[in-house]
Amino acid sequence: MTASRTASRRIAASILPALLAAGLAGAAGAQTIYVSNEKDNSLSIIDGKTMAVTDTIKVGKRPRGITLSKDGSQLFICASDDHAVQVLDLASKKVIHNLPSGEDPEQFALSPDGKSLFIANEDSNIVTVVDVPSRKVAFQVDVGVEPEGMDVSPDGRWGVNTSETTSMVHWIDMEKRAVVDNTLVGPRPRYAQFTRDGAQLWVSSEIGGTVSVVDSATHKVQKVIDFRIKGVSKDRIQPVGVKLTDDGRYAFVALGPANHVAVVDAKTYEVKDYLLVGRRVWQLALTPDQKTLYTTNGVSGDVSVIDIDSLTVTKSIKVGRYPWGVAVKG
Repeated sequence: MTASRTASRRIAASILPALLAAGLAGAAGAQTIYVSNEKDNSLSIIDGKTMAVTDTIKVGKRPRGITLSKDGSQLFICASDDHAVQVLDLASKKVIHNLPSGEDPEQFALSPDGKSLFIANEDSNIVTVVDVPSRKVAFQVDVGVEPEGMDVSPDGRWGVNTSETTSMVHWIDMEKRAVVDNTLVGPRPRYAQFTRDGAQLWVSSEIGGTVSVVDSATHKVQKVIDFRIKGVSKDRIQPVGVKLTDDGRYAFVALGPANHVAVVDAKTYEVKDYLLVGRRVWQLALTPDQKTLYTTNGVSGDVSVIDIDSLTVTKSIKVGRYPWGVAVKG
């Protein structure tokens, strides 16, 4: 890292808190961050302006993946040990009903139209697709062993699932309602995300220590990204959550017990930097304006706040025990 860049980051780190305190952080003041706490069976609510926890809500057992409804009025919560997806009304802060989820839901993805929820059922090796309006199971698909990562292509054609033990991406054709292809990736794939244009799928491999970039047209791996952090042993670099910026500039990768987030140039695939965050960084969420990234750090029980423009960690926010999922309403 150059001296000028280091100096710029120090300046950014020193002025950003003042900007936030002065209410000049733009849209961030209207944002709310939701964090699922796996060990506390709770949800922490963070005010995007004050960067403080304003409420803690009790939810189902072992909450993990969370995602907002398309209209932003509800939050879907994987209550894994209750074998249910809970629907939280954000206005009343109350769980209003459950959706059928299959066994041990861990992660899920909402279709572009907001009507279908794709749920990975880790214990039963299936993906359950729920029709959200009717609250009924539309169909189920057999996949590999220990399914976890889920996403849906922007055009709604493909649902994808990663199976940890099988080390594959399974391509679910929405019209056929069946797996029609599989892509072998690195060991223990944990997360998958399509690029905004749907041309690529980025898949993290926890044990492999890599991220595979898959061509969506051919379902072939076109690039494998490796990570090396000075002073951190290779076996501690375990990629999990991935977040891609809408402009195609960056990919951010949570590196688990390495306690860093990798900053990757999404066009050249070059790792630009590693940002030190809390212990066992797990999942990530970008604000709608793409100016801030939030990370859940399980072992240290906090959320790190990253300013995208300066690529600087600006704050740590204490939440519950073992924060897992994170979603931002803005």
